[in-house]
Amino acid sequence: MTSEVVTDESTFYSRAESYWKDIPATVDGMLGGYGHISSIDVNGSKKFLQNFLGDGPDKTGIQRALDCGAGIGRITKRLLLPLFKTVDMVDVTECFLEKAQSFLGEERRRVENYFCCGLQDFNPEPNHYDVVWIQWVIGHLTDEHLAEFLKRCQKGLRPNGIIVIKDNVAYEGVILDDVDSSVCRELSVLHDVIEKAGLKIIMEEKQENFPDEIYHVYTVAMR
Repeated sequence: MTSEVVTDESTFYSRAESYWKDIPATVDGMLGGYGHISSIDVNGSKKFLQNFLGDGPDKTGIQRALDCGAGIGRITKRLLLPLFKTVDMVDVTECFLEKAQSFLGEERRRVENYFCCGLQDFNPEPNHYDVVWIQWVIGHLTDEHLAEFLKRCQKGLRPNGIIVIKDNVAYEGVILDDVDSSVCRELSVLHDVIEKAGLKIIMEEKQENFPDEIYHVYTVAMR
């Protein structure tokens, strides 16, 4: 539980915001010096998403996606814009969203909204998104705030829409990172938060071919 390692919630959030304000607005900055894994990451995510997209009565639509913790738009550019007609981006760091304007190039015309907001305070528009993509950002939310955010995301889904979390997974318990003021949860803890949010996991897989020295990364789809 994050309550066991986060002693001051206000400081937990403010320190994270301060950390990201000093990070370069580059792909390498977004990935903590691991920019070289971006293509492996995106290709794995695309294969995962394609299990849900397509024609058919139970398939997820391709009208609109939401990129949560979007940074400069790495996921928006490489994964979401090639698959969806429009994308919205939300991130707490204003300079990253400003950088996205140039990083996305001409495709920025299909990004409808740039929301500068922490996810603990963000409220997606109801019945609006086919996919809510949440990658490498849930560590900046307490368990309670993550569960509440997932509930709001569920209300933001269109019919057959899905929420996807892709993030680091700890071997055991909840680990606090004092450098960027984040936590890393073991998979069972994440499952508990998802259950608390009233969501059902419909697919889960481990990302392959990442460097051995980093945390294992899992992708979890739910609705």
